[in-house]
Amino acid sequence: MSATHPAAVIVLAAGEGTRMKSSTPKVLHEVNGRALVDHALAVARGLAPERLIAVVGHGRERVTAHLAESAPDAQIVVQESQNGTGHAVRTVIEATGELTGTVLVTYGDAPMVRSETLAALVECHEAEGNAVTVLTAEVPDPTGYGRIVRDASGAILEIVEHKDATEEQRAIAEINSGVYAFDGALLGPALKRVSTANSQGEEYLTDVLAILRDDGHRVGALVTPDAVEIEGVNDRVQLAAARRVLNDRVLDRLMRAGVTVIDPMTTWIDADVEIAQDVVIHPDTRLHGRTSIATGAEVGPGCTLTDTTVGENARVIHAWCESAEIGADVRVGPYTYLRPGTRLAAGAKAGAFVEMKNASVGEGSKVPHLTYVGDATVGSGTNIGCGTVFVNYDGVAKHHTTVGDNAFVGSGTMLVAPVTVEDGGFTAAGSVIINDVPPGAMAVARGRQRNVEGWVARKRAGTPSAEAAERAIARRADESSRGDENG
Repeated sequence: MSATHPAAVIVLAAGEGTRMKSSTPKVLHEVNGRALVDHALAVARGLAPERLIAVVGHGRERVTAHLAESAPDAQIVVQESQNGTGHAVRTVIEATGELTGTVLVTYGDAPMVRSETLAALVECHEAEGNAVTVLTAEVPDPTGYGRIVRDASGAILEIVEHKDATEEQRAIAEINSGVYAFDGALLGPALKRVSTANSQGEEYLTDVLAILRDDGHRVGALVTPDAVEIEGVNDRVQLAAARRVLNDRVLDRLMRAGVTVIDPMTTWIDADVEIAQDVVIHPDTRLHGRTSIATGAEVGPGCTLTDTTVGENARVIHAWCESAEIGADVRVGPYTYLRPGTRLAAGAKAGAFVEMKNASVGEGSKVPHLTYVGDATVGSGTNIGCGTVFVNYDGVAKHHTTVGDNAFVGSGTMLVAPVTVEDGGFTAAGSVIINDVPPGAMAVARGRQRNVEGWVARKRAGTPSAEAAERAIARRADESSRGDENG
């Protein structure tokens, strides 16, 4: 990283992005848990600039509202009409005043450039005493990019946009990334001299290079060895490609830090996810948002976790979890849905086909299978039987259920909230509990069974059920008759 910090980083995020074919502004499309513009701003912060500035234009209301929440440290400048990159930077200077020192210009739709690369650009710019230094790359197919035109000695003459380039210039493989380091004192005056005499009728920032060169100032370039870094996102295909690149970087960083990723091709992890060493991530797993996973845990296969914490040595299999807290040594899954507000204390279990919402489950308590737990507090050492439903909604409001420590809820129990099963309380299987259960009591709340003999023969005559019942009755009569004879 550079020993000096740029005076300002300007992130251009005003473009419409028509090729995205979306009602969402291009820079708000998400990759790896962040909007494109947030990736650009995060990279800029890596240089610790004195000022961080974002230029917005198309969809400014939505972009500004997003940045107010995600990047309160960024100064917002509005480009009322999108008249080119030169016009965007000129708008910044008109809004903020002349900038002195090194001014870096980057783009809100270029999420793959690294902070280290920008730092190297600043170092090169300042070491060479350049008026402007451009980040370039050599690519096999330069179509669509501005070309770096050099003289016989290798010095940069100008940057020519693809639409304005001659056939000879289009054959040049070195392209402009659009990322520049400028001497701020020279940038403002040069921008006032930029012409709109081009195929787009716009103010190109690239023209500043030729202006400064013609004035006798030094113009330099830093060629990045990884051309992928400078690729922008202009459509959904490029968006997917960027997602793959950024995800691979995250996985590479995690694996080198001691995380086992069984199948990187089917594992997707957002940029802000935190994973400790000796965690195992199994195939087909997606970790989003602010998810964090502690040492020794295993997640997957088949998991999607969003803003969820997983404690040490926990095991999560085939689960969908949102804003949940999974404690140490907890077992979750398979086929479990943990909704927001779910908290599983150490050693608890949420098993197969269990759904929980706004529920706190105490240490060592088990909810093994086929159960819904909503708006509830379950104490420690408690067992919730198969097929239990915490009936929390009366059609108007949600109500809370409390089950105490070391209680036992029998299979098929309906706990109709608000209701409490106190410490050591039991419910009989198949009960509908509408009143509180005292400590140590057994609650039985089910109707007495009554068998109506012959009902199927009378009401379902001629059906397979009636025929099966008739055969069974005949067998029983035959067995009874033989028993009488033997007796």
